Amino acid sequence: MGSVESISIAKRTGVCYGVREAIDKAKVARAEGKATHTLGHVVHNEGLIADLHARGIESVETLDQVTEGAAIVIRAHGVTPEVLQRANDRGLEVIDGTCTWVVQEHRELAKLVEEGYEIVLLGTPHHPEVVGLLGFAPNAILVDEEEDWAKIPRRKRMALITQSTQPPWKFERLAAFLVSRCHELKVLNTVCPVTIRRQEDTMEAARSVDMMVVVGGSKSANTKELTRLCEISGTRALQIESAADLRDPAPFAGVIRVGVTGGTSTPIEDLERVAARIAELAGTESVKGRAGEIAREALASAATPQYRTTSITEPSAQ
Repeated sequence: MGSVESISIAKRTGVCYGVREAIDKAKVARAEGKATHTLGHVVHNEGLIADLHARGIESVETLDQVTEGAAIVIRAHGVTPEVLQRANDRGLEVIDGTCTWVVQEHRELAKLVEEGYEIVLLGTPHHPEVVGLLGFAPNAILVDEEEDWAKIPRRKRMALITQSTQPPWKFERLAAFLVSRCHELKVLNTVCPVTIRRQEDTMEAARSVDMMVVVGGSKSANTKELTRLCEISGTRALQIESAADLRDPAPFAGVIRVGVTGGTSTPIEDLERVAARIAELAGTESVKGRAGEIAREALASAATPQYRTTSITEPSAQ
């Protein structure tokens, strides 16, 4: 018999608004009968990718895979100016799903370059958002982990900007480091507020439970950071990609209260499924018998309908 008596979902979780809007734009375009493609996966979640595919929305890696006149959806991460220009030159209908926060990053970065600052960009190499940012500042110094920072040269005027999903603590530490590298330092805090709130709410949830289950892609930096923060708060954390990964009740042995949270590409509906699976796998007898109800209650207390993945639920008939 399992020991879990209560399961909760951290507040303000689910797919972030930038990803949600890009998903909805793709669905609307397809529902209007357009041949619709996304440039790269619009979201790092297999279930959502499969849903888009079922609606006839195809993911492509290059613009060469899209026929003239078709619609191409730019995902929330954004792209370089050159990619947008090439899409327009090829006669594609560009549907820009770039997150408004990332659009603001692009504007600020272009302004810094114009003002003559040496740009330091905190980000993960080859990450789609970082690739897009470098399109606005190709000579920027890209750094990630602390061991990279020593390569930053000393300059008179420097500006620091960051990939939106980088941990706030790392950004703050790099800003302090750069004070000794230049005479004038301009710091633009471009850490996404959704990322910050997600971390705050996850840590709050972690402090009230015996164990956290963190749901997100294995390569997702923001998901890994949530796991790290749970452990810093003193709460054991189990990181998984979906409810299907929960097959062994052993990690829940002796655990009474479980919290669930997820990365910014993880639908809150997935968290509901994870909560139900935990109840079935490791709940007490009464909890197992009410697994679905307990999961729905956890979802209802964590998010209002506006935080669901999408408002568009019916597959297109096109």
